[in-house]
Amino acid sequence: MELLEKLKWRYATKAMNGKKVSEDKIDRILEAARLAPTSSGLQPFEIIVVTNNEIKKEIQKVAWNQSVVTECSHLFIFAAWDTYTAERINYMFDLTNEIRGFKNEGWENYRQQLLNSYPQKDAEENFQHASKQAYIAFATALTAAAFEKVDTTPMEGFDAEKVDGILNLKEKGLRSAVLLPVGYRDASDDWLVDLEKVRKPTSDLVTVIS
Repeated sequence: MELLEKLKWRYATKAMNGKKVSEDKIDRILEAARLAPTSSGLQPFEIIVVTNNEIKKEIQKVAWNQSVVTECSHLFIFAAWDTYTAERINYMFDLTNEIRGFKNEGWENYRQQLLNSYPQKDAEENFQHASKQAYIAFATALTAAAFEKVDTTPMEGFDAEKVDGILNLKEKGLRSAVLLPVGYRDASDDWLVDLEKVRKPTSDLVTVIS
């Protein structure tokens, strides 16, 4: 019930007041994103956290001049792998073996299945798949922020190629997928703050097949 109440409290904040979110809250939000599930456990993305005001101003210019980009405390950029490579896949499988302390034949067979599949696919197809995984972590971060009573603004309204250039993401084999300004609402300047949350009724959203 506590989580549901905080999800009812959250909304896509349209104005933030510049107040800093404490680092312990930011750390917990990022940890929640790190713990999010992803396909085959590959975590094919990185999270870029921007607090530099000059960089935020540059990003705002290519994000429809939305004020929350510069008013927020921290700007999260969820950047997906530009493609799947053998090196990237092997890194995650090797990490799993290292942490668990043993090798599993079934797991190694699965590694080979992925190595025989993903790297041979078109890079754009791989990026789209990786982006979907980034969105899982993005949604988890958004939920964790609500639990911390921290405001967020999910943002797809930006020029991804230009954001990639500002952050030099291409050099890292990454492409920006979605932005998440994190901060605190400015209730005096946010037209959405007092409006009722509108969602489909459960009957229109959920179909139960028994």
